Amino acid sequence: MKRKVLIIYTGGTIGMAIDPDTNSLVSFDFSMIEEKVPEIKRFDFNVDSTSFSPIIDSSDMKPEVWIKLATIIQDNYPKYDGFVVLHGTDTMAYTASALSFMLHHLGKPVVFTGSQLPLSTIRTDGKENLITALDIASTYENGLAKVPEVCIFFQDKLFRGNRTTKYNAEHFRAFRSDNYPPLAEAGVHVKYNNPYIHKVDPEAAFSVAKNMDNRVGLLKIFPGISSTFLQAVLQAPGLKALVLETFGSGNAPTDKYFLGLIEKALRNDLIILNVTQCLAGSVAMGRYETGIHLMEMGVYNGGDMTTEAAITKLMYLLGNTLNIDEVKIGLNKSLKGEIYL
Repeated sequence: MKRKVLIIYTGGTIGMAIDPDTNSLVSFDFSMIEEKVPEIKRFDFNVDSTSFSPIIDSSDMKPEVWIKLATIIQDNYPKYDGFVVLHGTDTMAYTASALSFMLHHLGKPVVFTGSQLPLSTIRTDGKENLITALDIASTYENGLAKVPEVCIFFQDKLFRGNRTTKYNAEHFRAFRSDNYPPLAEAGVHVKYNNPYIHKVDPEAAFSVAKNMDNRVGLLKIFPGISSTFLQAVLQAPGLKALVLETFGSGNAPTDKYFLGLIEKALRNDLIILNVTQCLAGSVAMGRYETGIHLMEMGVYNGGDMTTEAAITKLMYLLGNTLNIDEVKIGLNKSLKGEIYL
């Protein structure tokens, strides 16, 4: 029996076409995908598609949409061998990170991709991204999926979803994964980096966690940050957890007002997770005095997590644990390969 892959179009540039009457971009019907990308007919597996209605601009992504997407995968999980999610590039790394935490015991590929130019344009990068993503999503070896992970394929590299960040708004190579190697690289052949791909337990039952708590904030430290601004963020009504983007390897100002406000927030049970502003490298709060203060106060070490993974991990933990102590335990673990410990 032929394998089957489901395309899920959420929105984004890849699925847009030029309306000949208005010369504006509109979404096209993905049930006609084989007309747009006739190469799909040559695959030795079947391809079906479904689209969000209405489609979602990636700038409008939110936990409710992630839950909808996870539910589509859950409902179709028994019928398909892999999934390709077409998504706008701006928040793709957030959605891929969120899905990585929400999908438990995933035994099939969930490959996110998109494009910088619509499929209908002459120089589109979307066709190659889609074809290779479909190929990866259908690839099995000895009855097991070659890449049973939530991942992102763009241009010629397949990255773990929760290790990926968008860094370029113009070039076709839009994503990077500086702290974790590519899971695969596409050239004449697709070469898989087997030691870095998650190994699946074929006996574990697939399930989906559908609770995401968005009472999470993000604060990027900058020189001259004022006490008024810092206080407003730390005391935002309902805030449960904060991702603190610090300098270098986890450093922050040592001004008394700064440390005092952080310490007060921690005493009031705000969870603070420290990640670096740098694209590559890791938080090591014990390296310099400017980071030691945060560590001693109880700020959590985000290690080499991306900001996207840190935010979605906190949303997942707050939504799917019984109490703050369990959230803190989860922060000290690598749940889905999002952090090196």
